[in-house]
Amino acid sequence: MSLPLDASRVRALAAGEQVRLNGVVYAARDAAHKRMMDALDRGIDLPFDIAGASIYYVGPSPGAPGQVVGSAGPTTSSRMDVYTPRLIALGLRGMIGKGGRSPDVIEAMMRHGAVYFVAVGGAGALLGRCVTRCETVAYEDLGTEAVRRLTLRDFPALVAIDAAGRSLFDRCAS
Repeated sequence: MSLPLDASRVRALAAGEQVRLNGVVYAARDAAHKRMMDALDRGIDLPFDIAGASIYYVGPSPGAPGQVVGSAGPTTSSRMDVYTPRLIALGLRGMIGKGGRSPDVIEAMMRHGAVYFVAVGGAGALLGRCVTRCETVAYEDLGTEAVRRLTLRDFPALVAIDAAGRSLFDRCAS
């Protein structure tokens, strides 16, 4: 599946669907999200075009010689839930992480057409091999939590929550 995502493709995805993601995502974790919200509150543009973008909740480790990054496993997505509805309203189409999402995030996904993918936690070294390019785009002072532009190739993920609000987490609880 090619990134960035368009609205029709997002609406066609179904919870439980396996995908291989190819294209650009933005790596951003807690500190970067807070800084992005502070920028928006001050009327400053985000450090990347959010329209159609996907965010991967990851802080990739440095790569060994010959590697673009080292480990690139997902972090717990719920820590970003306080910020996510606002980003979705601005055009964020996809998110990659691990764990469930709040009702507010799911409602924003349904209203604006966004999708949440999960990647396997604990497989960061393997997921890092799917990153073919990595460049810092903002907040370099945050170290591993800086915003990075990652190019993915054949990144394995599952649609965990689709744009209709259907959730793998609901199925697992039943």
